[in-house]
Amino acid sequence: QVQLVESGGGLVQAGASLRLSCAASGRTFGSYTMGWFRQAPGKEREFIAAISWSGYISDYADSAKGRFTISRDNAKNTVYLEMNSLKPEDTALYYCARVGSRWYMSHSEADFNSWGQGTQVTVSS
Repeated sequence: QVQLVESGGGLVQAGASLRLSCAASGRTFGSYTMGWFRQAPGKEREFIAAISWSGYISDYADSAKGRFTISRDNAKNTVYLEMNSLKPEDTALYYCARVGSRWYMSHSEADFNSWGQGTQVTVSS
């Protein structure tokens, strides 16, 4: 079972930037689509961004388009989420996740079966 460890969260002011990282264990990282999701208090977990195993294809939620960028470094077994122009409504626990099948691109939460513990992002107004 892959282990996913997120880092990079914190407390920032509106308009600031953060870069989240997710380090994965194992030797098959480059075969799987990776994604970022978030869950705000009292709300359901929602998709933010996904990136294919090669890094050539990425997909974003409307709330992330134009402000967030997902990227990956397969040599470092790490996926990133660069977040710019942060808003108070971006406050949430951010999770890194991996799809359950190799060579499969998805943004559906149901297709992701490995999850990290999350990193908290808090944006003050």
